[in-house]
Amino acid sequence: MLNHEELVIDKLEKTFYAGNKSVNVLAQIELTVKSGEFINLIGPSGCGKSTLLRCIAGFEKPTKGRIILDGQEINGSGVERMMVFQSFEQLFPWLTVQENIMFALKVTARATSRAERREIARSYLAMVGLTGFADFYPHQLSGGMKQRVAIARALSVRPRILLMDEPFGSLDAMTRLTLQEELIRIWEETGVTILFVTHNIEEAIILGDRIVVFEANPGRIKAVISNQLARPRSPEAQEFNIIWEQIHSLLGFKHPERARTEPRVTKLFADERKLSVLTPL
Repeated sequence: MLNHEELVIDKLEKTFYAGNKSVNVLAQIELTVKSGEFINLIGPSGCGKSTLLRCIAGFEKPTKGRIILDGQEINGSGVERMMVFQSFEQLFPWLTVQENIMFALKVTARATSRAERREIARSYLAMVGLTGFADFYPHQLSGGMKQRVAIARALSVRPRILLMDEPFGSLDAMTRLTLQEELIRIWEETGVTILFVTHNIEEAIILGDRIVVFEANPGRIKAVISNQLARPRSPEAQEFNIIWEQIHSLLGFKHPERARTEPRVTKLFADERKLSVLTPL
């Protein structure tokens, strides 16, 4: 019997057709996501991770199989499932930051009056550390700030599930680190279920309760790794490195030795919330 608090992906397959050719992108995907979980999807390019998110969002229809939420099969888009993309240009450029969020509240009927929409927009801007930027336009923001607004807009309509398709993939290392920490805080505050696509092994371990490793041609789930490391997670911990090497091996790399890039900085000032507001990302 299905638990109505679960997202259930049942034997999902997705094939794309172009003329007489067909490409089987996803094959026999089976996954159950509990309410409030943080799930990371990782795998090689072209393995169908983004396609799976689009199917869950209702933007793509599965060729076979079902996606079930609250005991009901998903047959289209819905306000209970919101998506944040990698592109910085997902905001409406002719609207201010506040108006972008208010527009989402209006079209989804999550708030009836303009005053209520304004109040909700400001509360979510505060949640993502952008108090004081309500009247700015997207072109006046950095990439990190735009992603914060996109997250605020998605969360403002109170979705059950937040689908994130490499939202930090185009950011510099320091901004990415800061937004990872901010996203964990927001997730803990809201209790929203998150499915997060990444190509970064370290990011997957830092963020996820479970890490779903994909293989390609066609896209299949190769392994699901339970991540029980205590938060906040340090990449220097032995247990962290064990999971890193496990995922590295599952992805087919021959040399599991870890390549160190830039040092990680976990705290810059005592008041990190103040930093996020005063130092735009």
